[in-house]
Amino acid sequence: MLSLIIPASNEEGWIGPCLDAVAASDPVPGGFEVIVVANGCRDATVAVARGFADRLPGLQVLDLAEGSKPLALTAGDGAAAGELRAYLDADCVLSPGVLAALASALARPGPVYAGATPVVPRARSWVTRAYARFWQRLPFARSTAPGYGLYAVNVAGRARWGDFPRILSDDTFVRLQFAPEERVQVPQTYLWPMAEGFAALVRTRRRQDRGVRELAALHPGLMQREGKPRPTLPALTGMALRDPPGFLTYAAVALAVRLRPAGDAFTRGR
Repeated sequence: MLSLIIPASNEEGWIGPCLDAVAASDPVPGGFEVIVVANGCRDATVAVARGFADRLPGLQVLDLAEGSKPLALTAGDGAAAGELRAYLDADCVLSPGVLAALASALARPGPVYAGATPVVPRARSWVTRAYARFWQRLPFARSTAPGYGLYAVNVAGRARWGDFPRILSDDTFVRLQFAPEERVQVPQTYLWPMAEGFAALVRTRRRQDRGVRELAALHPGLMQREGKPRPTLPALTGMALRDPPGFLTYAAVALAVRLRPAGDAFTRGR
């Protein structure tokens, strides 16, 4: 069985479409269960999630007082009965075949890390559209199973770490438990929305950069497993010439982050 764990903190506007898509999933070999872990919610996230009990038999909705994604992920693991685990952000929307494809990919022998194919939906703001257009051409976005918003592991893979560490980059932490040849990407897609507007993009990028710094400081050996090529100057120049507005927007966000790095307090991207 596949256990799908969805951490959610103040996601009343997102958890409904997320669970709608999960409820419309194709049959999964061995079946699947859904565990929503609300954490630190001050809105209707819990009520909205519990409203899907009829469409998702066996749905569990945990309500944690503390707003912490790592604690939510660990709590979800503790409540899960499936030998396969998938972790999904509450603002993502799966296409119907994703869960079945992930379960099949995880059936390989040995430790496996699997992801689906992310699609950034059209943003409302032109700034985010320009940023997303350029960002999606970068090596990381084109790497195998980059893991943002959704990743899954089999039993042997999940045995590689214990509780989730209290760091921001849980997706990077998990992905780097696996060598590049142990990562698999299925062609089925899911929607992964980007933050809307310049200020939100800067907040998100600050948080991402801080998460990578945390990971490098606490687990320096993991960073050697990244396995993604760095963009060369000629490649970046070519990308900039093909899309000047996208490049300028991406560069402006990067510059704003560099001029004022993230502090110690948690900040939300959206």
